[in-house]
Amino acid sequence: MAISVLLDARLDTLGRVGTAMADGVRRRILIRLLDGPAYPAELADEMNESRANVSNHLSCLRGCGLVRATREGRQVRYDLADNKLARALRLLSEIDLVVEPGHQELGARR
Repeated sequence: MAISVLLDARLDTLGRVGTAMADGVRRRILIRLLDGPAYPAELADEMNESRANVSNHLSCLRGCGLVRATREGRQVRYDLADNKLARALRLLSEIDLVVEPGHQELGARR
């Protein structure tokens, strides 16, 4: 029984990470947060996205458990929720992929 619970928890974690990483804006937010905490307006300006769009993506990331929000007066600061996530993102972004010739670009998928 304990193995099944552990497996379910791991699968849930991978599903949440997969959901978060499925969108380009969310991937950019996560990579940016590797450099440290940020505010939604700051992220929106840096990424040339609307504040509403960035806020929606931050909400998704928060719901997936990948970022945490810390209220600072009237502002909310976001940072990565876990140091293990930061290590994993760094490792994942450094993978040397072997993409087959003719395989469509990630951005071309719909």
